[in-house]
Amino acid sequence: MLFFSKITKWIPLGRVNEVTSMELIDKLGGSDVQIIDVRTTAEWKLSAIEGSINLPITSFNKSTVDALSLDKKKLTVAICLSAHRSIPAVRVLKEFGFDNAVQLKGGMKSWWSLKLPTQKSAKI
Repeated sequence: MLFFSKITKWIPLGRVNEVTSMELIDKLGGSDVQIIDVRTTAEWKLSAIEGSINLPITSFNKSTVDALSLDKKKLTVAICLSAHRSIPAVRVLKEFGFDNAVQLKGGMKSWWSLKLPTQKSAKI
């Protein structure tokens, strides 16, 4: 059963807590939110939310998350293209003690549909 639970947390199905694009844009600029973009580095470099940190879901583990030195008490938003890769990211973040981890509802597709600001060639 333990093996099954370790595998199922990586399945991009199910529900996790979410924040909408409009809720997130309202929080940006403050120090109460941190964003982890779990898309590939190539995707992230093409269009990213300012201030986001890129950590591809394929590299998501305890040591790579710890290396980001994030505040576990802050709202931590996981972002991907369409809110599928971010589901397991939120599950894993919660397992690592990020109780306020959520995903961006609809992913970057939702963000882009509202024509919200992005940046290109973000720093890694």
